[in-house]
Amino acid sequence: MAISPVVVLAVRSLTFVCLLVSLILITTNTITLPSSDYDWGWGSNIKFNDIYAFRYLVATLILGLAYTLLQTVFAVIQACTGKRVGGERFCVFDFFGDKVVSYLLVTGAAASFAMTRELKDANTDDGMDKFANKASVAARLCLVGFLFAATSSVFSSYALPKRA
Repeated sequence: MAISPVVVLAVRSLTFVCLLVSLILITTNTITLPSSDYDWGWGSNIKFNDIYAFRYLVATLILGLAYTLLQTVFAVIQACTGKRVGGERFCVFDFFGDKVVSYLLVTGAAASFAMTRELKDANTDDGMDKFANKASVAARLCLVGFLFAATSSVFSSYALPKRA
């Protein structure tokens, strides 16, 4: 079963957009709180990189974006020329690359969901709630990106060479 190169390109493009918007949201997520309200060692300015789970999300997003951009370029070439870059040998790289990247994305989203839940449960401040909500939206977009990446993984499994 062969999937149209246009469909593959569309799914990879949607993955890229979701991951890019998620990265923008999480890296611009900051909050300034009165230092007397919270004594977590962060001071009054809290940024995404003060929290390990959000750092992990950013790392997975960057890896996912780099891989998806590479694969999107290959999908554009295949859609325009009708030929796969690297032929059948490259199908295995596509398959395993899609698997690894999709698993990284889902673990980044899961870690961020857990952290946002902890932040919401531990705080009653509106500012911290907005910070957690924005991080939650970034994690949700990463999860949607994972779904598209997992779809790409299924598509790449169809392209694997048949061996008996």
